[in-house]
Amino acid sequence: MRVLIVEDEPLAAAQLAASLASLRPGAQILSVCDTVKSAVNWLKNNPSPDLSFFDIQLGDGLSFEIFEQTGFAQPVIFTTAFNQYAIQAFKVTSIDYLLKPIDRAELERALAKFEKQLLPVSGNITPEILDAIAMSLKKKNYKERFLVKVGTHLRVAETSAILYFYSLQKGTFLKLNDGKDYVLDNTLEQVEDLIDPALFFRINRKYLVSLKSITDVIAFSNSRLKLKVQLPIDDEFLVAREKVKEFKEWLEGKS
Repeated sequence: MRVLIVEDEPLAAAQLAASLASLRPGAQILSVCDTVKSAVNWLKNNPSPDLSFFDIQLGDGLSFEIFEQTGFAQPVIFTTAFNQYAIQAFKVTSIDYLLKPIDRAELERALAKFEKQLLPVSGNITPEILDAIAMSLKKKNYKERFLVKVGTHLRVAETSAILYFYSLQKGTFLKLNDGKDYVLDNTLEQVEDLIDPALFFRINRKYLVSLKSITDVIAFSNSRLKLKVQLPIDDEFLVAREKVKEFKEWLEGKS
């Protein structure tokens, strides 16, 4: 059995390889790729493996992009840290999955399923299946609350109550709909990765705004847009020129 591992955590990749060697001594690890880009490059330049293990979330994107860029259609077992509720879509497909940290008994079960040919050799991964899985994951794993400090106390700020996030004097803050501002330990870039992009948009380097906070959109100079938002701070909320097209699509609900 010729195996490809796509995993960006070196320890997880090593543990999976060791478990495979123990459970299936004849298995040959062809390569370990740690990014979408490296996996695509490997698959384009090598014969297809018999079985692959794909971590869902890689440093440069979701492993689903590998299928889109290569047309790869061989059996895949996904590995993921997402909870079981978030990945129910896997149960209605022929794709198997393993939750991290990977349990040896579960790995044995998945290998046995593959060997009994319950996973078709081709045609089991369609664009519709990938879209369903991606949507399931995206809907279930965005941050629903942030923990903020209020003096010596801690407070939970619900993401649904946040009007916008902003950077100020090397700090990151959030503005709640009650008018209060709180400092965060995260950078604005980190916050952007944690929240639902259907609800928040990064209009420029300084502001990440909630859709519900926007009360007006005004044409502004230099092909930019100016926003009026609820409870603004003393500053202009300008959509960067290079983001205007994407922002308009976001307003329309386009992905």
